Amino acid sequence: MDSLKLAIAQLNPVLGDIAGNLALARKGREEAARKGAELVLFTELFISGYPPEDLVLKPAFVAACMEAVDELAADTADGGPGVIIGCPLRSEAGLFNAVAIADGGRIIAWRSKVDLPNYGEFDEKRVFQAGEMPGPVNFRGLRLGIPVCEDIWGDLGVCETLAESGAEILLVPNGSPFYKEKLDVRHQVALRQVIETDLPVVYANMIGGQDELLFDGASFAFHADRSLAFQLPEFDAVVAVTNWQRGADGWVCEGGPEARIPETEEAVWRACVLGFKDYVEKNGFKGVVLGLSGGIDSAVVAAMAVDALGRDRVHCVMMPYRYTAATSLEDAEACATALGVRYDVIEIEKPVEGFTAALAGVFAGLKPDVTEENIQSRTRGVILMAISNKTGAMVATTGNKSEMSVGYATLYGDMNGGFNPIKDLYKTEVFRLAHWRNANVPEGSRGTGGMVIPERIITKPPSAELRPDQKDEDSLPPYAVLDAILEHLVEQDGGVEELVARGFDRDTVLHIERLLYIAEYKRRQSAPGVKVTRKNFGRDRRYPITNRFREGR
Repeated sequence: MDSLKLAIAQLNPVLGDIAGNLALARKGREEAARKGAELVLFTELFISGYPPEDLVLKPAFVAACMEAVDELAADTADGGPGVIIGCPLRSEAGLFNAVAIADGGRIIAWRSKVDLPNYGEFDEKRVFQAGEMPGPVNFRGLRLGIPVCEDIWGDLGVCETLAESGAEILLVPNGSPFYKEKLDVRHQVALRQVIETDLPVVYANMIGGQDELLFDGASFAFHADRSLAFQLPEFDAVVAVTNWQRGADGWVCEGGPEARIPETEEAVWRACVLGFKDYVEKNGFKGVVLGLSGGIDSAVVAAMAVDALGRDRVHCVMMPYRYTAATSLEDAEACATALGVRYDVIEIEKPVEGFTAALAGVFAGLKPDVTEENIQSRTRGVILMAISNKTGAMVATTGNKSEMSVGYATLYGDMNGGFNPIKDLYKTEVFRLAHWRNANVPEGSRGTGGMVIPERIITKPPSAELRPDQKDEDSLPPYAVLDAILEHLVEQDGGVEELVARGFDRDTVLHIERLLYIAEYKRRQSAPGVKVTRKNFGRDRRYPITNRFREGR
């Protein structure tokens, strides 16, 4: 072969929906065929969905995946494009994260992932066996190297082995999750392999939300001379056909697409929205319901919900109590009106008084404290869960990463809910995103333009409004200071002394460190949320609940 029309199927499979993923693969192959493709590159574990975790330990699940790949392989007898598609493989040698290469009505080869990641959100060594070092696959006379995802990230020499054994081009199926500026990291990883092998690298990445993880697509390729061959869009499902020609210096892509890649705020917003949308829709919820307090967090979540699902599937509820400011009522209504969502006001005075009266005997002689504040929050949680049960809408949780870090959230109260799109966003970033959304309408948004988050919600001091004149900064440092401390302690696993050396007050840092540790039990019971940083709470940061370590004590 001196030319290859290669289709990149950057699509959104659903984990466990084997029949649906097979149908999606067939649809993608048909689209590629209409565009003249000779080969379609799908992504890692496409047939099963990724990451399947312990689901692949069920023999029936793996058998169903392999049967689906056999069906897809049979389709290639039509003379159309061949396929490379990810699928778990069980053989006499073990269970593998593998890809099937199909052409002419059959599977012509399997290749298994060699380098199994076991860090951060990945724990593939738990379920898969490492594959043997691969050789090239002969596809219609073209020798393809097919390393799988981590095989180009690690240092096992998979790509060098393929190059030394005659591969002419490296086609890499991936399941690479999003975090801020991750695409730059991927580019550097791919370029390292280009430099070491002198071969073009085609990097195909899936899109879509899977629990906390968000896959952003943004597939790309580099030529052997290190120039960008093509760049597909981020957060969009596409089947793109690229035209490759063999020249004196190897394979070159002619006129490949160069999609615009969003800047940080847009990328984070779209990641949160796509992860939110997929969680709701892949789990079969009719819509979402959330408490709209008149504060910044719930307003941003409401805007994300509308962008993800459309205004008809979003229900906002204001639940005022005696400490709720009149401006909060005004701001919540203004936000709901701007978003065009259903908005109800449910007073909680009577249910709170009912709880207080029921507990009066038990609390006799005890002074009021945070307990009474938590009763307000938990009353609101009960109301939202009741609406959820009655209507089939999922409760969306609205706490940010700053609050989740230091435990400023109430279990079985404002922590109630099925999913939290801003769980991995610090408070200062929530404010930045609110400004960004008011000035922009994201691509693919189901929401409207204009000021969807009223300016006063952004500018007023944050408050839980659980006691008179309460402000968040009564018991916390300013969010700019708090978030800087937390980013060091959480994202970097940094120490107290380093922060003190940078000019932070020692007592403040020690106080925040203590709050971070003792809130672990709350985070274990929190709703999942979209991962947008390098280290989110959950998959990336697994600290013990019972833990007496304190630095500097």
